[in-house]
Amino acid sequence: MNQIRSWVKSKPGVLALVLVLSLAGLEAARASQKLFSNNPPATLKLADPNEGLSKTSFAPVVKAVLPTVVNISSSKVVKTPAQSSQIPMDPFFRQFFGDDFGDRFNIPRERREKSLGSGVIVSPEGYVLTNNHVVDGATDVRVTLSDKREVKARVVGTDPKTDVAVLKIDDGNKLPAITIGDSSKVQVGDYALAVGNPFGVGQTVTMGIISATGRGGLGIEDYEDFIQTDAPINPGNSGGALINDRGELVGINTAILTGGSGGSQGIGFAVPINLAREVMDQILKNGKVTRAYLGIVPQDVTPPIAKAFGEKEAKGVVISDVSPGSPAQEAGLQRGDILLSVNGKPISDSNQLRMGISMMQPGSEVNLQTLRNGNARDVTVKLAEMPTQQAKENSQNGGLGGVLEGVQVANLTPRTAEQLGLPAETRGVVVTDISPSSPAADSGLRKGDVIQEVNRQSVKNVSEFQAVRKAGKEPLLLVNRRGTTLFVAA
Repeated sequence: MNQIRSWVKSKPGVLALVLVLSLAGLEAARASQKLFSNNPPATLKLADPNEGLSKTSFAPVVKAVLPTVVNISSSKVVKTPAQSSQIPMDPFFRQFFGDDFGDRFNIPRERREKSLGSGVIVSPEGYVLTNNHVVDGATDVRVTLSDKREVKARVVGTDPKTDVAVLKIDDGNKLPAITIGDSSKVQVGDYALAVGNPFGVGQTVTMGIISATGRGGLGIEDYEDFIQTDAPINPGNSGGALINDRGELVGINTAILTGGSGGSQGIGFAVPINLAREVMDQILKNGKVTRAYLGIVPQDVTPPIAKAFGEKEAKGVVISDVSPGSPAQEAGLQRGDILLSVNGKPISDSNQLRMGISMMQPGSEVNLQTLRNGNARDVTVKLAEMPTQQAKENSQNGGLGGVLEGVQVANLTPRTAEQLGLPAETRGVVVTDISPSSPAADSGLRKGDVIQEVNRQSVKNVSEFQAVRKAGKEPLLLVNRRGTTLFVAA
């Protein structure tokens, strides 16, 4: 330090420079302080931790719903086929125990299968809605509540045709129940939240929108009227809640399209709560679900079919078959009739008709507006109860192009009919080959299909088929596919 002071004293010019710089810095600091002292203080609005969340958050809705969504674990004992014995049949064993000694070890094995899913408490008494496939055949069902308590549940009833099941928790206490919404008011674009227990990791919530309503014809269940959503639905979400932005239950999550990955691809389906509620009400009242029965096989009217029937618009459904002794036959409905409305409500497609009729009460009467050969007529039908073993109605559509080109047929013999699962008295020509380069190649017409009519004219053999085939008119075919008839139009 002394050396520095001596050096500065020996150089007065440097000392003067240091003093000048110091005075300049002091003046700059005073000017800066004066400048900022003239600004008013900034007023910041800090978040109040006790204040409610913003309107963009679903937290209040989810908080109210989570206690009503439960985890369901079920198990059942299944028997596996006996395997052949690996013990060598030594003559020594045969001598003392006989030739069937090895068979004593071919005992069917039993194993316990477990299933994991979700459910929704819909009443304080402990009734729970879930999927049938979550508890199908279960001998033991346990429910884990939101407070981590595990309680036993019993299966009150199931409806495999809609994949809905009703459980009952006998907890002795009133349980939190979700608010039931109205799925008929759900619109495409509405917010949707899926609540469940995917992969068994605990309660989770995913968000999306309603992508579509009234989805059917997917082959997932017998009766389909699904709400489609892109809210991720993963394994374990089955039976969980699909809610709207008000926390109201609008659907029971049931299925996803995985694209082979096993996970959510943004296409999930839920049973509408109105349908699930109707099923639950019937189970609680009658112990089973009864459905009304009309007795027809409906088929969508596509533009080609409408043209073939001489109609300007593709609307309603066409009857491709009528069951013998059914309400439809007794009311005079015939194959080829087009149904336009039920009780004044227009029919958009065959799935809507099937769902609408099935949810009606057996014994009730419906008014049908129909078209026959272009003439409008009203028909009143008294619905019956659907037979227990009623076969699935085939609602395949036929929008096919020039189907007679490249199609080879043969006479239908009784033996061929038997091989195709048809009565021996069935008449028509059987499709034996379809040229890959013909319009029929991509149409869906198959080998083994039996063509029974061409342009509403019966075809009993190859000669009759060739005669109407050469007429040059765009064909309307009636095809019998293993017992189910459907129209195919060019």
